Formats: sequence, C-alpha cells, structure tokens
Amino acid sequence: MSETAAMPPEDRALLTIVRNVATRYLSVAAEMVTGLITLPFNLHHLGADAYGLWMLTAGVTIHFSILDLGYGGAMVKFIAQYRAWKDSQALNEIASTLFFLFAAFGLLAYAVIVGLALNLDHVFRITHAQADIGRWILLIVGVNVAMNFPFSVYGGVTSGFQRYDINNVVAIVSNVLVATVNVIVVLLGYGLIPLVAATSLVRFLTYFVYRRSAFTVFPALRIRPTLFRRERLREVTGFSIYSSVIDWANKLNYELDEVVIGVFMGAAPVAAWAVADRILSGTQRLTNQGNAVLFPVVVDADVTKQIGRLQQVLVEGTRLSLATVLPIAVVLIVLARPLVEAWVGAKMIVAAPIIQILAVAVALRVGNATSTTVLKGAGQVRRVAIVNIVTGIVNLAISAALVRSLGLMGVALGTLIPVAGSSICVLFPDACRRVELPVRHAFRRAVWPAAWPAVLAGALLTAVRPYLMDGLIGVAIGGAIGSVLYVAFFVLAVGRRDRQQYTERFWELIGRKRDLLAA
Repeated sequence: MSETAAMPPEDRALLTIVRNVATRYLSVAAEMVTGLITLPFNLHHLGADAYGLWMLTAGVTIHFSILDLGYGGAMVKFIAQYRAWKDSQALNEIASTLFFLFAAFGLLAYAVIVGLALNLDHVFRITHAQADIGRWILLIVGVNVAMNFPFSVYGGVTSGFQRYDINNVVAIVSNVLVATVNVIVVLLGYGLIPLVAATSLVRFLTYFVYRRSAFTVFPALRIRPTLFRRERLREVTGFSIYSSVIDWANKLNYELDEVVIGVFMGAAPVAAWAVADRILSGTQRLTNQGNAVLFPVVVDADVTKQIGRLQQVLVEGTRLSLATVLPIAVVLIVLARPLVEAWVGAKMIVAAPIIQILAVAVALRVGNATSTTVLKGAGQVRRVAIVNIVTGIVNLAISAALVRSLGLMGVALGTLIPVAGSSICVLFPDACRRVELPVRHAFRRAVWPAAWPAVLAGALLTAVRPYLMDGLIGVAIGGAIGSVLYVAFFVLAVGRRDRQQYTERFWELIGRKRDLLAA
C-alpha cells in the first residue's frame, strides 16, 4: 500500500482541496496575466475601433450561457452523488441525458447567433463595414458557443469526481496557447477575422482534451442516445431551477454593461470599458475563490444546527474576504491613472475613473460573498435569487438612464449604486439575522477591522504617490507600499486574540502541507 493510500480520509480530503484550490488560483492567474499582456498588444496593433468591435460582438455570446438553465451546476452535484453511491448506470444516464439536452441548447444558441449576425447593424451603433466584420466574428465565435454546451458535460464529469485540478491545468494550457496564437497571428499581419478564427480553433480543440480527461477519471463513461432518461431530467431539474435563476441574475447584473455601451455609444467606448473591466473582473475572481470552499461547511453547520459555527463562518469569512480585496481596491483607486497610462497608454485614460468606481463595487461584492454563501447554504437561496434579479434590473435601468449624460461614468455608477444597496442594506443584514447575530455586532467584528485599515492605507499611499517613478515599476512599488501598509494596520485592527488564532492556524496549515507532501 502506498503512503498516500494509507493517509486518513481527512488528510486525503485536505490534499484534494489544496490541490483543487491551488490549481484554480493558478488558472485564474494565468488568465489574468495573458489578458493583461494581450489587451494592450491588441489595442496597439488593431486599434480601439477594431478591438472594441471584437469585444462588443464576441461579448454578446457570453449571455448565451443562460441557456445552461442551471443544469451545469446540478450536473456536478448529481455526478458527485452517484459517484459516492458507486452507481455507474446512473452516472451514464445523467451524463447522456444532459449531453443531448445541451446539444439541443447549442443548436438553439447558434440559430439565435445567426439571426443576430444578420441584423447586427440594427442592434448596435456601428457602420456597415463594422457590421460585415462583426457578422463573421459572431458566426465564428458562435461555433465555440454551440459546441461548449454538450462538451461541458465532460468537464462536469471530471469536476464531479473531484478532479478540478485536471480541468484547471487544461484551462491554463489553453489560455497560454490562445494568447500565443493571438500574438503570432497579429505579428504576421493578419486581420481581425483570421485572428478570431485562429484563437477560436484553439478553444475548439481544447474541448476534446476535456473529453479525454473525463474518460481518464471515469473509464466506464458511456454517452449514448439510448441512455437518455426523462426521469433523470426531472431529477436534475428539481435542483437546477434556483441555480438558473441565480445565474440569470448574475448575467443581468454583471455582464450587460458592454451591451448598454454598444447600444448607446458605439464600439470604440467598449474598448475603454474593457480595459477597466479586465482589471476589475480579474481582481474579483482572484480574491473570491475561497468562498466556494465555505459552501459545504455552511450546509453541514445548518443541517446539524450549529448556529455558533454559522456565526463564525459569517464573521471570519466576511473579515478575511474584505482583507483580501481591500488592499487591491485601495491601490487601484489611488493609482488608476498611472496604471492605465503605463499599461495601455494615455489614449485610454478615460478608463481610470471607471476603474476607481468599479473597484468600490468589486470590494462590496467580494466582501459580501460570505453573506451570500451563508444564505444559499442555509436554505435561503430563493431570497438570494430575488435580490440578485432586482439588483440587475436596477443596474440596467440606472446605466441606461445615466449613459446619455455621463457616458461611461454613468454605466459605472449604474453598477455601483445597486450593488452597494443590495450588499449593505439587504444581504449582509439578512445573513446576520439568519445566524442570529446582531448586525451592529457583526459589523464591529467583521467589517470594521478590515475597513478602517483600508482608509488609512489609502490616505498614506495618496501622500506617497507624487514621489513614485513613472511606468509599471512605479505602479508596482506603489502597490507594494499600499499592500504592506494595509496588512500592518489590519494586524493591529483584529486584536491580540485573533492575531494569535490566525498565527496558530497558519503554522498548523504549513505543517499539514509538509505532511501531505511527504506522504
């Protein structure tokens, strides 16, 4: 017997979590780095109009993921469930049923994309020449969108077998290859349509790697039309309904800004928005990975009626989420202008105030993520869905109302205002009530120790900013100064007992990791 096989179950579980989370962070980091490199490269070589047209037309296809109808998340749940029960027949019936359901979704999505491509100049404020190019972009990217639906079943099987690390590694390699092909095609002098075709081909081939991975983790996998079962579809649908509502709400809330800009302002301003969005979306993804790990903990504590544990999750999860995102948000707010100038040039300086506004919105989203996790895991997923939908509708309404007078600033404020209202006035108080913790007490323990260090660090960084050198090196030095200041103040803010507790947990985790690596 190998040493790994001899490890106790809790150590194997911890090793799985560490492996999955670590590769997830690597995947997010790889996506961020390749994006940060290719965005200014493409802007420089393609121009703002062409790049904005690419982002506008390709960005439309993101919204077709709502056709998933929540089945993607439900699939992982049921794959894991029947794997635990060692029921291969049920596993294959679930996978086959969803594969052919998703294949139908893919065909429907491509039909809609074709219709949109033929009427592109009637939807957005673009020229006929831009519409001709955008039409081909949509038709090419649409193939990937259609194929992603059925092939996502293979990724779901791998995830259901708790091998997120395999999917993460595939994603890392794919992102690097896409970025490499992007640079090569542009340097060879090809235009926008060949560029989109080449990068789309890499993503298309990646689907077959996901398929191979699924058969690697589950060699008995069989996807056949004869295994399609209506009763399996009904079983999965009972879980997917609320997941789909939350997913639709998130799409409405976070991904319609570029559409609003394209409708009211045209393609070129989308490029400026993309600069800000690339930084802030990466920040949100990078700082919000830990909350997914808390979900099963919340479910377990709720089922076993451990109210004290729920309170601890809410307080510490919120505090640490804020402590993770606030240093980055402070640096972005203070150094937005030099960052934009050094990264993409002074022509895109209009993105700087957008970054500052959206940095506040991202801090609220990440800081409030634990409240959302607690509510979803403790039986109030319907409440979360309703709040998200209302937030998204208000976001769309305010953005559309302000974009004419304030331009991109109006769209950014349209995002910030409803997010702030739902986070501060609804979700956090609801989570406090759910765990039977007074809001004032939770604010004092969870929010205040993480918030005031951000204000003080931001003020000191603002004072230091005139003395920083120009360029990305100066921004990096400023970011390091702001982060160090925040950490120092945060360590003072949490108090002696919490400092001691965090220190003990850190060294315990380091020791456990050494034991796992040795095993």
